[in-house]
Amino acid sequence: MSTHPDAPGAAPRPLTDSPALATRAADLLRTPGAMLQLAPEEAAAVAARMALVHYAAGATLLREGDASSGHLLLLLEGSVQVDTAGPSGQAQADAVAVSVLGPGSIIGEMALLDGAPRSASCTARSPVTAAALSRRALQQLLDEQPRLAAKLMIGLAKRIADRLRALGEQLQLYAQIGARQQQELERLRAAPPR
Repeated sequence: MSTHPDAPGAAPRPLTDSPALATRAADLLRTPGAMLQLAPEEAAAVAARMALVHYAAGATLLREGDASSGHLLLLLEGSVQVDTAGPSGQAQADAVAVSVLGPGSIIGEMALLDGAPRSASCTARSPVTAAALSRRALQQLLDEQPRLAAKLMIGLAKRIADRLRALGEQLQLYAQIGARQQQELERLRAAPPR
């Protein structure tokens, strides 16, 4: 069973209802992998605005193309597979696995920031417990603690920028491989028949 933070009729519990998980979320928000550079009290303030959500193994946490849910998830327990159908829009059954993420990983931050449709699907590989930060909670943070909200958004933007740089490096590598293959094909075509 899953509790989606923005699902109609769903009433996710505040993360603070579970002090141990709220502390874990605050600690995970401060790890180098989160790249948010929050002080302990800042991480606790962000965690206080998060909702506790659970997903069963096999459940879809985020669906590629979904425009109705602008929240991010901080994985507290379990593992998630990230898939993308790519530009061809192929069926989800034919999706390409991009990565597998575990506790401390943040997913869905682009939709939180820009409200655009999801760029990938995320599926629970095991039961997952996560902390969700909704756009509404981010707006409250902006209204009540603008410096902290700005620091959080800068950290999320840095995470996205790092992923884009890594993707650019991968694309350069693929272009080099493609160019080498093209050269080899041209060499084979130009070779005299045997």
